[in-house]
Amino acid sequence: MARGAGKTPSQRQLRFGEEIRHALAWVIERGEIRDPRLAGLPVTVTEVRVSPDLRNATVFVVPLGGSGDGETLIEALGKATPFLRHRVAQAVTLKYVPKLTFKIDVSFDEASRIDDLLKNPAVARDLARERDDEES
Repeated sequence: MARGAGKTPSQRQLRFGEEIRHALAWVIERGEIRDPRLAGLPVTVTEVRVSPDLRNATVFVVPLGGSGDGETLIEALGKATPFLRHRVAQAVTLKYVPKLTFKIDVSFDEASRIDDLLKNPAVARDLARERDDEES
């Protein structure tokens, strides 16, 4: 297992991740990225996970409302990474500006899938049966 894998992020990692998330969201919201692929596409920065050494950051994004092509979004943000790192450096006081890697956040899709499963009549029946067995 890799060193640090599976560990809970430190308070410092969480704080820097949030500061970076706010800085990136501000830049994207203001439309400072001049890429036509991002024109008119509302983007949400859902989370930033920072490595323990604070040198790498994984930025999770999703097109607002699930509309738009995720691949195109990641390509456009990847191309704008040097500009975004520069803007993060201006907004957040860090010894090192982390290397930014962009990924599509699939947690909303996963939550929706689980919600649909729980609404399935067969699953509801099994859950009701389990509750009845616990009460007996």
